[in-house]
Amino acid sequence: MTNYCNIEPKSSFASGKTSRAPPRRQVLLSATGFSLGAALGTSDLAPVAPAAAQGTGSAPPARPIDSAMQRRALEVRQACALQASQVPIAPHPVNGDETRYPNRIGTDTRALPHNARGEVEPAAWQAVSDACQSGETTDFDKIPLGGTRRLGNPLGTMAVSLAGITPTQITIPAPPALASAERAAEAAEVYWQALLRDVPFSEYRDGTGHPGVLAAAAELSRMPGYRGAKMDGRVTPATLFRGGALYVDPADPKGRAVTPPGVLDGPMVSQFLLRDVPFGAQWISARIRPSTPDSEFLTDYEQWLRAQNGQPVAGQPRFEATPRYIANGRDLAELVRQGLTSPVALSLLLGTPSVEADPQYGGMFAAAQSPLSQANPYRRLRNQSPGGATFGPSYLQAVLAQAISCGPRAAYWQKWFVHRTLRPEAYGGLAHQRLANGVTDYPLHDDFLRSEALDRTRAKGGSYLLSQTFPDGSPIFSAYPGGGASVAAVTATVLKAFFDESRTLERPVQPDPGDPTRLVPYTGPPLTVGGELNKLAMNLAMGRNWTGIHWWSDAAASMPLGEEVAIALLRDERMTLQEPFEGFSLTRFDGSRVIA
Repeated sequence: MTNYCNIEPKSSFASGKTSRAPPRRQVLLSATGFSLGAALGTSDLAPVAPAAAQGTGSAPPARPIDSAMQRRALEVRQACALQASQVPIAPHPVNGDETRYPNRIGTDTRALPHNARGEVEPAAWQAVSDACQSGETTDFDKIPLGGTRRLGNPLGTMAVSLAGITPTQITIPAPPALASAERAAEAAEVYWQALLRDVPFSEYRDGTGHPGVLAAAAELSRMPGYRGAKMDGRVTPATLFRGGALYVDPADPKGRAVTPPGVLDGPMVSQFLLRDVPFGAQWISARIRPSTPDSEFLTDYEQWLRAQNGQPVAGQPRFEATPRYIANGRDLAELVRQGLTSPVALSLLLGTPSVEADPQYGGMFAAAQSPLSQANPYRRLRNQSPGGATFGPSYLQAVLAQAISCGPRAAYWQKWFVHRTLRPEAYGGLAHQRLANGVTDYPLHDDFLRSEALDRTRAKGGSYLLSQTFPDGSPIFSAYPGGGASVAAVTATVLKAFFDESRTLERPVQPDPGDPTRLVPYTGPPLTVGGELNKLAMNLAMGRNWTGIHWWSDAAASMPLGEEVAIALLRDERMTLQEPFEGFSLTRFDGSRVIA
């Protein structure tokens, strides 16, 4: 975890006061006596010519405020670069599978050529390894592919972000090893998710009578490697598939698993995914186009093998005629099929005043009850208001837009240049070979091989392969950590920094269990902005797991990774501001407080 100023969850910040020292901006700027060339090194870039609009005649003397602004811009940019450069390169622990298995069965090899058992051709894998060592475009272009699908953006992660820290400065725990009890438990979980995709979320509650939900909770409770949400040490229907966050822990190389505040409160689906989004004179419906229960793919071995080779596969999803609110796991999987719901749109639910007469055109709070963060300087400035330059809606949207690009850069770095972890669909191929074809040298853990989830999968689909909701399976980069989950994490983190997390949401809703085309009131414990933003991150991350393309640890490790990306960006953003501002304050996914 990067060294930022942390405060305890019950700090005096809740009352609007902090005991924090002045922001580092003043300290850093007083020491920036070095040149830009010294900060950035030599450059081959040509000098930038003055803008033509400035004219060619003699310019009048610069006003003091102009000179001061130019000087301050240079100082701030130098200070941000210096502070980022002083964050050390982080350790990058691995699970050892890549060297442990010469046939690379613990490694992501999809889109390369494979043999009939689904094992990668050694020369193709060596080409991937060489490219990941060099990072050169020419080496990636030398990789022989097994079909028409292309590698997913390996060079994109090497782009230099002009704010925040680099992917090499962020660490996450090593992913579970192929033969471990943790991987077995995650496999059982994702297989249960595939089996229960069409079960209404209203059944995920204490007192449910649904046999599948009860069986899944009971089996995962018995697995010592399961690290998902629990209540009193057990997985219950109300905690099942709720997600979590996985932090680095110096005392435990497997990491520290936590359930973020608010994730277990209320309905499974966040309020931010159940509300129509105001969009100026338009609005964006929260209803989705649901896919049909028969939209299941890659359960036939021949089709599965074609997918591993990156070759075209048969089938396309079909869709229900009537849109509805997110009511089950298949709906959540469909929501994330084309990427994640726009963070910019979600911000409008908090940043737009409610409209009592026509709710679709308004947000969650009335104008007189603005949910802005207590740290926002415009809560204290007497005769100024925020706007497009700082702290207004377009400013927030610009910060979000930058964050949702930097999050995947950090995640993809881990995927391509550190871990290269196999996807659940590939793990399912190992299980199928082991149990259907008698291949004995695939060391999967007995907790999974003897699981009820695997037996039910065989009975339902005729194979031990994990069904997918995407026809061609997973994207062509490795599983760990989740790229889409990193977007969810940076989104929630930035929104928590701008809005008051403690505010209670008024008139919460949930889909009608009998008719998910309509919403009904939710009655239960209060739901807060911060808790529902945490739940939003879990929903979007676990939505990828409902599709069959990700593990629990992929989603969980992306939470602190995306959080670090967002906090680093906010730290730099704070240094640019002129307002009297102590910094962006927010609650991490583990419940601790941080000021950036």
